[in-house]
Amino acid sequence: MTTVEFDSQPAILSPAATNASPVRSASRTARTRLAVVSTHDDLCGIAAYTRSLERQLGDIFDVTVFELNQFLLRGTHRRVRRFGDRHIQAICRQIRHYDTVNLQLEHGTLGRSCGDIFRRFNWIVRASPRLSVTFHSIMLSEAFDFAEWFKEICRFNFAKAIAMRSGYMHANRLSAGIATRLRRAQRLKPVAVIVHTRRDLWHMKYVHGMRNVYDHPLSFVDVAEAEEIRRTASRAKFPVLDAVPAQSKLIGVFGFLGRYKGFDTAIRALHHLPEEYHLLIFGNVHPNEIRQHQPIDPVVSSFFDAGYIDTSVAERTRTHPGASVPGVSFAVDGSMRDLLVEHPKDLSGRIHFLGAQSDADFLSGMAVCDAVVFPYLEVGQSSSGPISQSLELGCRVIASRTHTFLQFARYHPNAIEFFDIGNHLELAGRILARPQFDARERRLTFNVETNKATYLAANGDMRKAEMTAVMARVKARAASPASSGI
Repeated sequence: MTTVEFDSQPAILSPAATNASPVRSASRTARTRLAVVSTHDDLCGIAAYTRSLERQLGDIFDVTVFELNQFLLRGTHRRVRRFGDRHIQAICRQIRHYDTVNLQLEHGTLGRSCGDIFRRFNWIVRASPRLSVTFHSIMLSEAFDFAEWFKEICRFNFAKAIAMRSGYMHANRLSAGIATRLRRAQRLKPVAVIVHTRRDLWHMKYVHGMRNVYDHPLSFVDVAEAEEIRRTASRAKFPVLDAVPAQSKLIGVFGFLGRYKGFDTAIRALHHLPEEYHLLIFGNVHPNEIRQHQPIDPVVSSFFDAGYIDTSVAERTRTHPGASVPGVSFAVDGSMRDLLVEHPKDLSGRIHFLGAQSDADFLSGMAVCDAVVFPYLEVGQSSSGPISQSLELGCRVIASRTHTFLQFARYHPNAIEFFDIGNHLELAGRILARPQFDARERRLTFNVETNKATYLAANGDMRKAEMTAVMARVKARAASPASSGI
């Protein structure tokens, strides 16, 4: 197992230069030339991480970011797909002249169809003189269920049998197929893999037989940056919060509005919290989920249902699922009039949608919250950018007990408070209780500096990575409470 482990070290990151060209250069010095192939300006987690990585690596590599045009690559029209292929081919013609290439791989950023993704991935592998691939998710492909497939054939349900076989072939191609392509490339040139959990490292190493596999959690901000963000963070940056009383307790959830984020669990927990607790939702509907003529996104509608917003007792009684009575009559007097207008459990005054934010305001939003909550469902994802950022900022972090967060906690022990998935009552109890861990004593062993060392090792400069390790350990010991007499 190839694992780079270091102690914390104060960070040094020069600001990245940006320009209007799709090719973005962070520096122009006589250093190893690193080409990073990734999304960059899009509203997505991969783009945010790439922007952070560009700053982190700018003082040790000559970094150039080749931006993946999502309009061309995710288009389904035949003509647009051809332009998407030309876009990748143009990138390949340029990256072959660099010393090393890093691909930030989220499969969907290379295309919509399995064929497009695999073909374009192969071109990038072939063109790279030296390659590291950062997997932001690992596609798992279980063994094909021949027994169930044969049953469908015996039932003459050929459409389902074909769909089963086709689905397996697609999943296997993006899982074992990509790993096989990288494993073959390792015979011809240096190829490394970076993943975000130990579980994924073991999967790539033992299931796919990969060599040169490194694991490191997502890292975004260093100690100095975190201190500056906390110092300047203020509710006044967010006009939506002007009407929220100053003594209120703020609970934050972050990211695109999707069902797997479990934000409705946080809303249900809010019912069991005192009136001074308010929920801040930093995020919006993902652009890919916007549909024509759809009056409201189903996920947003589910939030309104969980918060009893824009409804009344009468409407809830009439539309209650499973109700067998044909109708209910109300004798209305003065005391009942309000129940016909709004529900007594209406949380509209305590839920605040702050929408999409810039990278800086996203982090400021975390810093102003009394607790940051991640009530995700288990969907097999490998990483989460917001939970890494919240820990780096010294926030109180409460997360659902998913495999992803449990794996993440192995890198950052005694830092995350857990509750069972969907258990809004346990979540409410966690929020009301005193913090389980003291953020002031938090020292992240895996941080921006160790992330930088991982990319150094994965891109060929192992000697320099080891020097970074030594410096990190020395500085961590010097800054530890024991050495300072605290």
